[in-house]
Amino acid sequence: MADLTPMMKQYMDIKAQNPDCILFFRLGDFYEMFHDDAKLVSKELDLTLTTRDRNKPAEERVPMCGVPYHSCDGYIARLMAKGYKVAICEQTEDPATAKGLVDREIIRVVTPGTVIASSMLEEGKNNYICAVCAGEAGFGLCLCDISTGEVHATAFSAGPEGLEHLKNELGRFHPAEAVLSEEAFHTEGLTDFLRERLDCLCENGGEARFRLSAALPLVKRQFKTGLETLPPGEERAVQAAGGLLAYLYETQKTDLSHIAALSYYTAGQFMELDLTARQTLELTATLRAKDKRGSLLWVLDRTRTAMGSRLMRSWMERPLLSPVQIGKRQQAVASLVENAIVREELSLALREVTDLERLIGRVVYGSAGGRDLAALSAGLGKLPRIRALLESSPSALLQSLAGELDDLPTLRDLLNRALVEEPPFSVREGGFIRPGYHTEVDRLRDLLENSAGALARLESRTKEETGLKNMRVKSNKIFGYYIEVPRAQSELVPDSWTRKQTTVNTERYISQELKELEHEILSAQERVTALEYQLFTELKEQVCAQVARIQRTAAAAAQVDVLTSFAAVAAAGDYCMPQVDSSGTITIVEGRHPVVERVLKNSLFVPNDTHMDMDGDLCAIITGPNMAGKSTYMRQVALIVLMAQMGSFVPARSARIGVVDRIFTRIGASDDLSAGQSTFMVEMAEVAALLKNATKNSLLILDEIGRGTSTYDGMAIARAVLEHCSDPKRLGCKTLFATHYHELTALEGRLPGVKNYNIAAKKKGSDVIFLRKIVRGGADQSYGVEVAKLAGVPDRVVKRAREILAELEAGAAPGGAPPPAEEQVSLGDLGGQTALKKLRMTDVNLLSPLEALNLLAELKQDLNA
Repeated sequence: MADLTPMMKQYMDIKAQNPDCILFFRLGDFYEMFHDDAKLVSKELDLTLTTRDRNKPAEERVPMCGVPYHSCDGYIARLMAKGYKVAICEQTEDPATAKGLVDREIIRVVTPGTVIASSMLEEGKNNYICAVCAGEAGFGLCLCDISTGEVHATAFSAGPEGLEHLKNELGRFHPAEAVLSEEAFHTEGLTDFLRERLDCLCENGGEARFRLSAALPLVKRQFKTGLETLPPGEERAVQAAGGLLAYLYETQKTDLSHIAALSYYTAGQFMELDLTARQTLELTATLRAKDKRGSLLWVLDRTRTAMGSRLMRSWMERPLLSPVQIGKRQQAVASLVENAIVREELSLALREVTDLERLIGRVVYGSAGGRDLAALSAGLGKLPRIRALLESSPSALLQSLAGELDDLPTLRDLLNRALVEEPPFSVREGGFIRPGYHTEVDRLRDLLENSAGALARLESRTKEETGLKNMRVKSNKIFGYYIEVPRAQSELVPDSWTRKQTTVNTERYISQELKELEHEILSAQERVTALEYQLFTELKEQVCAQVARIQRTAAAAAQVDVLTSFAAVAAAGDYCMPQVDSSGTITIVEGRHPVVERVLKNSLFVPNDTHMDMDGDLCAIITGPNMAGKSTYMRQVALIVLMAQMGSFVPARSARIGVVDRIFTRIGASDDLSAGQSTFMVEMAEVAALLKNATKNSLLILDEIGRGTSTYDGMAIARAVLEHCSDPKRLGCKTLFATHYHELTALEGRLPGVKNYNIAAKKKGSDVIFLRKIVRGGADQSYGVEVAKLAGVPDRVVKRAREILAELEAGAAPGGAPPPAEEQVSLGDLGGQTALKKLRMTDVNLLSPLEALNLLAELKQDLNA
């Protein structure tokens, strides 16, 4: 350390306090990194690695690299995406007034879960950081989106069942970062789930910050509302919330007063979906491409605001269980569906509403600029129009939301009077205070823009006061401003003037008034900039004082946006309002898959009926060939149920939905090679999880259970699962069960509540046409060879398959000699070979409906080539 410069010693000391972070060390207009940080960032961001020690031997040189401070957000965002944390070290005193080395300190630590800059955030998606504590009493979970101020907390019982519920909840919110107590960090399977399934940065937060004695005071001090919703004696959620607050205080080092409302919830408020169900139902992203297009969110999200888009995703991830609450949303949607003019007017007005949630978050956090305040005022200014459109609505919910749309006229008037229409990017350089708002700002600007006029007025006034008719106010680089008087009139010069220079014909003086004016002119820019920043700080304080009102308003506007989006989709798609109750019955008349229907362009979607109840129609065995539409039909039922419990209308002629507490899916197959698990092992693990956690009020979607092993083993497992699901004494929940084991159709009449259905198909010669219609009864054929032909398998392979099938159906043993090979492959088979190669490389179980249609189009093109 003795050979280090003072600046480098300061860097090393600060780095030692933050060893797990990349240190952005402010030097002038750059953030610099040194030593290992420089090597790491240079590699990760492809930056040039350099050094200041070029006169030293290579082994003694300190590597460094840097990024401009004004454009650092983009670089930080790339480091966040790679899972790093960045400590921002700023100069905390003015270099112009500092004696010696400028003081520096960490002003905040940026982590994946605490980013606040809009450039690092996805507009329509929350960015959560969570804290998990574990103990003998169970698990506590707290989640926070620091950009909006949302905080959710809940708790789970101890043991494997509680851990499973915790994982489902983490999958619902998909946090970017997790702070875990010591015991939670070492809970088997938890950190692996967070890192591998959710791509979440995990931090061992230790035990100290999660102790109740440390957590409770923080929770009571931070949250102004919501504490009354905590059940008496609920310590787990308090510990998690306190642990999270302690971490945020340590890393953010700034005002977090926008995080003021704690939302505690229990498992009985929302439908629970595990990560597998979310992925296979493609709620927010497609299974393969991870794109929004092709998902349910893509169909339903016609929101016009960023707040509404985030709330739409939240409602989709957390469908309601209360028919009363669902009904309130439905009535609001119905009123908007019926009044197209109001719906369109709302859509146009909402388009102009800015992201109030994140704007107020940045203001409180301290990272807002003049543009943010102007955007906040502009967004609030659009609310009176929305309120007027809603006040005459017959919906009690919409009327209630209209009452919560507070446009804060006093604050808006202040911001509009204070700020120019288009403020500059930086508030450190001035130019954003509107003329006429502050007298001193106007005076200094006038002085800057009209300094010649001020000097002329001084000159004119001085001539009158002194009688020096030929005096002039001039300037040069040596003396600055001075008064030049002809030598013949020097006896008229006041005694208070100071002589600066004598020339051949003139005397040059300076007066106190001129000296003061010169100082004002030369310092006006610096003073007006500082004054504008002071006024900006005062404006921010005025805005921060209204944070709770703005957050309530933002929440109301987001709900209006989502309900308007539901209505727009329902009107455009001819959806119906489902009857949602606690009957346990699911009756859907002419239901349609919302996504597949949307992507079909050249054909109509074939609707299907569904009836399930807790008695004679408990389990439906669905048979039929691949590509006929079994999976589409089952997903369709699940999505209609989920949409109904969101409060949305559904794609059907009519529907009655008995509330479902959970939806489980076992669709498709995939190897988990990294965990050493085969397709069948993954399948059985998922079956085990759903059989353990399902209740009689759950909906199970089971596709081809048991196909990953031998025929008899698979059939035995499939039957045993079906018997368990249909038995009211063991489970007795509504189940859609697709299978290729036609032998299972014999269970109708033998197991109560089991009914057979199949996908209708029509055979025309050697071809087959799938009618996409669900009808009663089991399938009489599998049509496997016909499907192979449709998929483009070469004709000679299809022909040979038919021959072998005929032999097997006639009772012949497999294994006969193949026919003699042809000497030459015909040119007509080349397209078929290409299609066959594509098929072999495709796992059809992972295809979304849209991807399957695209693949089919490619195969057809290959065959026609």
